[in-house]
Amino acid sequence: MAGSPDQLIAPISYLSEKETHPETLIFPRSSGRETIRPKQEDHLVSIQDLRREDEAINLENQGFELIKHQTKIRNLYDNDTVKKYYYPEMAQFLKIHLGAEEVLVFDHNQRSRSRADRGEVGMRYPVSAAHVDYTRNSGTKRARDILADFGKQEYECNHLALINIWRPINGPVIDMPLAICGGVTISTDDLIESPIKHFSENSDEAANHAGTIYSLRYSELHQWYYVSEMEANEVLLLKNWHSANGSGVFNAPHTGFKNPKASENTKPRESIEIRTLVIYPN
Repeated sequence: MAGSPDQLIAPISYLSEKETHPETLIFPRSSGRETIRPKQEDHLVSIQDLRREDEAINLENQGFELIKHQTKIRNLYDNDTVKKYYYPEMAQFLKIHLGAEEVLVFDHNQRSRSRADRGEVGMRYPVSAAHVDYTRNSGTKRARDILADFGKQEYECNHLALINIWRPINGPVIDMPLAICGGVTISTDDLIESPIKHFSENSDEAANHAGTIYSLRYSELHQWYYVSEMEANEVLLLKNWHSANGSGVFNAPHTGFKNPKASENTKPRESIEIRTLVIYPN
């Protein structure tokens, strides 16, 4: 099976049909413990290049979209800088782009294999398993918890959405680019509830955060997309959940994947992803 100039043929890691009790335990590389994931199986799929896609793809009709955006923040590896400056910058950007009432940024992660291998605190490997960050139930609970944490409970009846903003820290991204599955091609039967626990360097026994995500079962109906040689002045918006009064596609599964165009000397991917709760006007 060969790809055309506007697509790749590459492996996507799906939840194995043999896995009956999927659970993920995530440890930072600097903790010295290996992340434990459910049994996965690779399927070769066609992955369309968004740069050559004629169809209008956005959060409403596919659950994701690509946007040009140049950040003013120079150091996206420093957590204090990210929280103090990058959070408000991106909240304002998303508020304007989506016409939102409020955007609450509540979490982030940086992924860099080389930095994780050097033991830098908080650095994680790129994820290589198709997933959605929240389920219908866990997304609802997470949204309520975030509103309570920010003292914004008055927005509980608004249209809410959990949307991630994914950006390369250095470009172009060739090693382990992000693949996104068009939400319109997903059946509810493809999404398998999977408990997930996050551990920090200081929480070897007790998780500092636990929840439930969706793992993805394979279907030949799935349509995958990526952005060839994505740059640091571009971001991908990824919808993971919306409230009962939301509209459009509910979510878009995503994962890093092994790019057949990457060589052994390709610069390892480094990226940052922030998680937001978007509050739309009534």
